[in-house]
Amino acid sequence: MNVKKSIVALSVISLLSACAQNQPVEMNVDENVNSNKIKITEGNYAKAETARNYNNWLKFGANNHIAHMKQLPPRGKAAPTVQMNDDTLYSVVITEAVDGKVKFSIPKSDVYIAVQVVTEGGHGQYYVVGEGDYNVSIETKYAFLIYRTGTEKGLDAARSAQQLIKDDSFKFGTYQLPNYDFEEVEEWTARLTKETSGSAFEYTFPRTSKDITDLHQWNLENANGWGGSSPEVNVANKYTNSVILNSGECLSTTFENPESKYFTSITAYDSSRYLIEGVKNVSSHTWEENKDGTVTVSFNCSDNAVNNIDTKGTDFTFTMRYYGLSQKVMDGKISPEKTVK
Repeated sequence: MNVKKSIVALSVISLLSACAQNQPVEMNVDENVNSNKIKITEGNYAKAETARNYNNWLKFGANNHIAHMKQLPPRGKAAPTVQMNDDTLYSVVITEAVDGKVKFSIPKSDVYIAVQVVTEGGHGQYYVVGEGDYNVSIETKYAFLIYRTGTEKGLDAARSAQQLIKDDSFKFGTYQLPNYDFEEVEEWTARLTKETSGSAFEYTFPRTSKDITDLHQWNLENANGWGGSSPEVNVANKYTNSVILNSGECLSTTFENPESKYFTSITAYDSSRYLIEGVKNVSSHTWEENKDGTVTVSFNCSDNAVNNIDTKGTDFTFTMRYYGLSQKVMDGKISPEKTVK
């Protein structure tokens, strides 16, 4: 009996000893996982920021089916993507290319619908507007498709149009998130966003990796407005940001009507480039023009001020969006973000 007790005691001691010996090994495994995270550099930041955005939409199921956002975007950092527009409802697909190509379609609709194809490098390689079937080559294995459905006829009309979008041409379920250090990505994004706060900022959004002419500019664009399109007259969009402005002042900007093919909008964001709770934008669908045909947009003025945007006490920047920009906007002849005072 004593022998049995001794054997049991010895077994327990051996087991505890083994657990104690295994503990440092488990910690080392964790350390190895952490050490295997991909560090963020000037050269890979855009890809890492893109992966972060892909990941945010994975949570909505965009890797398994088309993910429809039925409301205007969330305010603040609850939004899955920085500087989301307040003009359209988003639908997103993450798909693997087949033979280097992605097939998609845009349904016939009485509201604005556009599709942007964003590569793993963060490039909006294509921006397509209008009914039809499309089959496009992309430069990466996976693509992130952004459907923008216009709300010009109300949310119900936009939701009905979303339901017409087909997702049976996509190869779902194969995307694997790269092991970037996403905490470090956040740090880079905050630093790059802050860098642009003191001056007006214009986006170029090169379509492919070969079109990048200034890597730092490209990184600034991803930090401040990931997922934007490369400007193309009468088709795609142009984006510009103002400086950070004081919410305690009545400010305004007056400009020539941009005459965008589809519409133009002015949207306020906080200093991190996220939408502000309770704040509405102004667009050409509803704005009031001056007698001479120009447009004035006011910020934090009285309720009677023309086209007033009240930022609810939050210091802000505003973004100009020209959907199907005109040649005069492309040429820089209209720049409301530079004339606000």
